[in-house]
Amino acid sequence: MTIAAGVVILPLIFYPKIKPLWNKASEGGQLMPQRGAGRGNQPLFASGYVIIPVQMSEMIRSTGTLLPDEEVELTFETQGKVVGIYFDEGRRVKKGELLAKLNDAPLQAQLLKLQAQHKLTEEKVFRQKQLLDRDAISRESYDQVATELQTIEADIKLLEARISETELRAPFDGIIGLRLISEGAYATTQTPLARLVKISPLKLEFSIPERYAGDVSPGFPVKFSIDGISKEFQADVYAIDPKIEINTRTIVVRAYYPNKNEELKPGRFTSVSLLLSQIDNAVAVPSEALIPEMNGVKVFVYRNGKAEQVRVTTGLRTESQIEIKSGLKFGDTLLTTAILQLRQGIPVKLDTLIINNENLRTNL
Repeated sequence: MTIAAGVVILPLIFYPKIKPLWNKASEGGQLMPQRGAGRGNQPLFASGYVIIPVQMSEMIRSTGTLLPDEEVELTFETQGKVVGIYFDEGRRVKKGELLAKLNDAPLQAQLLKLQAQHKLTEEKVFRQKQLLDRDAISRESYDQVATELQTIEADIKLLEARISETELRAPFDGIIGLRLISEGAYATTQTPLARLVKISPLKLEFSIPERYAGDVSPGFPVKFSIDGISKEFQADVYAIDPKIEINTRTIVVRAYYPNKNEELKPGRFTSVSLLLSQIDNAVAVPSEALIPEMNGVKVFVYRNGKAEQVRVTTGLRTESQIEIKSGLKFGDTLLTTAILQLRQGIPVKLDTLIINNENLRTNL
């Protein structure tokens, strides 16, 4: 009897002291929902991304080099002593302009000798022709004199060609560089005199991955920029190398830039970009929100306070976004965090909502 009475009386004595602690613990549990797997009726905290129309572009980015339209190291076609240099360093020259001259005195003397022989032989042929017309000489005698005249004429042309080899003329319009030789020096066919460069237009050379070889063709617009210059420049593709580089698996492309004001110099490093395609009003989502599966790709959207699974088909991809061709529409709220914990129909509470690339705190 005494023990039974004690069991009944003790809870009655300590209940008033335990009750406040019980209520406090119970209230604390209601005020602190846990972030995580959403066990029981507790919501899962996640971030939402409101889908709006965006412009998506597929770009190829590469690096390139500016090349002159034409460039040549000027050398003589023969050897000899330099007797004249007729250009100033760094100035413009015209095609065919005389730039330098080798000593041709011996050749000029030979030419004078042949020209004198040519005059005498020409008169002899004239007289022989008159005699042949009167049957005073044989045809064979006339042909011998005519052949002699033709031989002298051929020797004169050959000598004139050798004399022209002593003259160095500009092969095209351009700007001549620094002089590498002086008058009085002995030059050979391997002795460079100067460099001639044509810088209007310029050639832009760059490489693209082999998978884009079919997307770029002559006439394709190219944009490029140069360090230290804020302006962006545009060129047009004019040639594509027919062979793919085996070591890099890239294909070399060249484009023309007019460079009418000659503000750019060849040899400069460039950053190149090519716009392959552009979509103005695309449904695009962050790439980290997609969940790949064996039979496709899915995402989770926020609807009526719960996560809803949606299968989607993808399109254009960029560094940070992926185009959604079907499954989502503008205004849908995509769930972008806690992806591995999301399940169909699980309660979700948005702690952050991204609208137009702005993070907003929410109490939804």
